[in-house]
Amino acid sequence: MMTIRNTFVRAGVDVMLYLILFLLLQILFSSAAMLVGKFVEMGPGVSMAASSALSAVATIWLFAYRRWSPYSRRYLAGRPWAVLLWVVLLAFGSIAPSEWMLEQLELDMPADTLRLLEQVMATPWGYMAVGVLTPVAEEMVFRGAVLRRLLAVTGKKRHWVAIVISALVFGGCHGNDPQFVHATLVGLLLGWMYYRTDSIVPGVVFHWVNNSVAFVAYNLLPQSSNGTISDLFGGNQTTVMMLLLFSLCIFLPSLFQLSQRLRRIEGES
Repeated sequence: MMTIRNTFVRAGVDVMLYLILFLLLQILFSSAAMLVGKFVEMGPGVSMAASSALSAVATIWLFAYRRWSPYSRRYLAGRPWAVLLWVVLLAFGSIAPSEWMLEQLELDMPADTLRLLEQVMATPWGYMAVGVLTPVAEEMVFRGAVLRRLLAVTGKKRHWVAIVISALVFGGCHGNDPQFVHATLVGLLLGWMYYRTDSIVPGVVFHWVNNSVAFVAYNLLPQSSNGTISDLFGGNQTTVMMLLLFSLCIFLPSLFQLSQRLRRIEGES
């Protein structure tokens, strides 16, 4: 009993270490960007994008160097291109239903957080931070490190316990209600894919699509950042329902395909 308890305690300490370092790097580079911004003329968007990109790079380096998120070419060596295509479709299909659900729950992002996000989205440098580096860094931390450590404790029989905990931690680190709900639900999918493949690659692809769509949508439709899906279609609820139905027709078949294909990959590995 004491050995089991010690094992859980050690896992908890490791997870807390990962999260503290992840958050400290973000705070450190954000503070550095604000300091540099006082001496170098740059817009707030460029400054925030630079700090996000640098913190992501530092996170990737640290977690790879310490092997908290082990890197292996084994998964990509299997040429899982069809699986990754279904991951892309799954990500596309999840966006509209997720946004609609948040609207029904009447969860609004804090004004300060929304303003900072808009500033980052408004600069091309923001895509490198939000669309490319952040997905890799967060998947390394929350799936490659946190979930991997939790799975080592729970084992295969209770893998969903580890997946749910890691998803809640992922949501909580976003720091506000709408992102908590969205990130937690997405975290369940990302954790499930990681458990099936023992690789962060599917999660990085899903994360990349989700963040890239948000970036493109903001730059093509700036009003989408604080509007609703209904607003985008002039309040036409029929169009909104058709969009949701279309999205589910992508999401559900993609989820089914992945449940079949990832099961086969797990069996072969």
